[in-house]
Amino acid sequence: MTRATIRLIYLLIGLISTGLGIVGAFLPIMPTVPFLIVALWAFSRSSERFHNWLYHHRIYGPLLRDWDRYRVIPLWGKIWACVAMAGGLTITAIFFKPPVWSLVGTGIVMLAVAAYLISKPSHRPAMPEENG
Repeated sequence: MTRATIRLIYLLIGLISTGLGIVGAFLPIMPTVPFLIVALWAFSRSSERFHNWLYHHRIYGPLLRDWDRYRVIPLWGKIWACVAMAGGLTITAIFFKPPVWSLVGTGIVMLAVAAYLISKPSHRPAMPEENG
């Protein structure tokens, strides 16, 4: 593959991820920021303009910068993600009645994701005060 083709693939990944992130902003069971993190990564390899736009976005920029610099996930984000996963699994179990093995597998994946989220810091590290 040529370099231009690879850049185009990354650009498409970034645009699709941004679109999914926008949809997630309006649908409570779909995440926003994880898709924007993927978009930021893809844009960093394809479009400096789109990368800068997303990185400095008025609403999502601070969350993306904290993730990029410190791997921080705010406490409210962790709580919201865990509640949304539990709610999604509950709704699926009640209304769609999938096979038990499917629910158990999905629950295990969601527990792993929740453990990962919880393992990340909730705040930026304290910056040492400058002397003099």
